[in-house]
Amino acid sequence: MYKLTFFVVAFVMLTSCGDKTKTNDDFSKDTAAPSEESATNPTDAVTYDPNRGIGKHTSVDLGDKLDVAMAAEGEKIQSVKCSSCHKLTDEKLVGPGWKGVTQRQKPEWIMNFITNPDPMIDKDPKLQAQLELCLVRMPNQALTDVDARNLLEYMRKNDGVK
Repeated sequence: MYKLTFFVVAFVMLTSCGDKTKTNDDFSKDTAAPSEESATNPTDAVTYDPNRGIGKHTSVDLGDKLDVAMAAEGEKIQSVKCSSCHKLTDEKLVGPGWKGVTQRQKPEWIMNFITNPDPMIDKDPKLQAQLELCLVRMPNQALTDVDARNLLEYMRKNDGVK
């Protein structure tokens, strides 16, 4: 009786997973109509700007001094959405550490990566190399532009901007 139960459970588990090779659905492609932005901003490897990345952020005004209120909001976001994968030092956790990121990357690149990680990972050679080290893609956290800007300000604070 136990053998029969075992085989039934095993059969149900195997068939519930289904055969993914017989489906015609390809969920890896975006089936939405192309947006106006993508029509005016081609994202192929030839036009990829490694200083700006892919996204709507073409210019980010930082100012000379740290915006303490924005950095405080960014710290709240970091503790909820980022700290499980990123340390504030240069040490890797799941993803790379944040120390020095604002010196290595331009603000536009950081803002575009925070708000648009998937296309940037697909096109940016440095991100692809980082992916080989970390083995996990950064998920899209669905942060708003304001959240991303606050997070950038917190990164600047972490890098010693006063």
